[in-house]
Amino acid sequence: MNKYEMMFIVKATMESDQVKATAENMKKVVSSCGGTVTEFKELGEKKLAYPIKKELNGYYFVMQIEATKEAEAELNRKAGLDENVLRHLVVKMDEE
Repeated sequence: MNKYEMMFIVKATMESDQVKATAENMKKVVSSCGGTVTEFKELGEKKLAYPIKKELNGYYFVMQIEATKEAEAELNRKAGLDENVLRHLVVKMDEE
C-alpha cells in the first residue's frame, strides 16, 4: 500500500450538508477500493485565487490515505467526474 495525500475543493455555494456529503463520498471511494483514510482535515471556506466554473469561493478538504495504485486512480477518476468538486490533486507521499 502506498501513502497519498489528496486535497480537493468543493463548491461553497451548496448547502452545508451537501458539502459534507461530497466529502464523505470521497472517503467512501477510498474505502470501497480497499484503502483507508488515515487523516481527514476540513480547512473551511476560502476565497479562490481566480474563478473556477464561475465560483469565487470554495470549501477545502485534505485527506491522507493508504491505498493501492488502482484505488488512487479510481479516486482521481471519481473526483474528476463529480461536478461538485472544483479542483483536486493527489500526491504520493515519500516513504520515511
